Amino acid sequence: MKTYVQQIMLGTVTARETQARETLTRIKAAGYDGLELNRFMLHPSSFMVRMMTRAAGMPTGNGGRLDWHSLLKESGLTVASLHADLGSLEREPEAVIDEAKSYQTGRIVITGMYRFDYSDEKTVRGLAQRLNRAGEKLKDAGIELLYHNHNVELLPVGCGLRAYDILISDTDPALVGFEFDSYWFTDGGADAKAWMRKLGGRMKLWHINDRGSRQSGPAMTPILKADSMELGTGSMDLDGLFVLAAENGVSDIVLESHKNWIDKDPVKSLELSARWLNGRKELQEGRSR
Repeated sequence: MKTYVQQIMLGTVTARETQARETLTRIKAAGYDGLELNRFMLHPSSFMVRMMTRAAGMPTGNGGRLDWHSLLKESGLTVASLHADLGSLEREPEAVIDEAKSYQTGRIVITGMYRFDYSDEKTVRGLAQRLNRAGEKLKDAGIELLYHNHNVELLPVGCGLRAYDILISDTDPALVGFEFDSYWFTDGGADAKAWMRKLGGRMKLWHINDRGSRQSGPAMTPILKADSMELGTGSMDLDGLFVLAAENGVSDIVLESHKNWIDKDPVKSLELSARWLNGRKELQEGRSR
């Protein structure tokens, strides 16, 4: 499997060209194959986007002013996929497709819908059809469309179904695949492994993160607040998830952790997570010999 870092982790460490170059050099040295890019981080972003991402603990920084084509080429890193929003893909499909191709990636990922009612069955079924139409346009251009989940897709829509059930059943496997984020479903109280089994070969990319707490010593209550953690330091069954991802035919893993980084440093955090990833890659390569 190849391993990648989600660009959203890098907003605070790609403010200037020299800093971005150093960051990408360390990512390559840690053993990663490349990045997963976000369209809104490749261009100067709006005030609203900057405020929203900063509030989430993942500021976009000034990376939108950098030449990412040159930086990636110089670092030797490749691109796993390009994250985009469905609205842009519907309004200007050619521009999104051309941008993906300029980074030599054959995947565009829809990152979930903002202010969208995932609890309404009709609305979710409508989203599935929109994904089918977008996927058909991309397929004609030689690009694969994937849908990336958070935890809102676990909302029930009635008849014993959840929104994610509908997104799976109502999308055409020939047009829409999935980038499964096991952290968000675990955070939502779901059995991530059960959903990975349900996706099967439609799971094309795996977003990986660990979940736990940095607190130590006597606790004020029996409950510790969970947050994202470096791989192998939290409570998730990453080994079991890795086996299922391999069985599903997933060849690319994308690391995306959210704030709570060790020493508040995203690069140190991804370097620590690389130890777990590199160990699993070596184990898999050994088994395939």
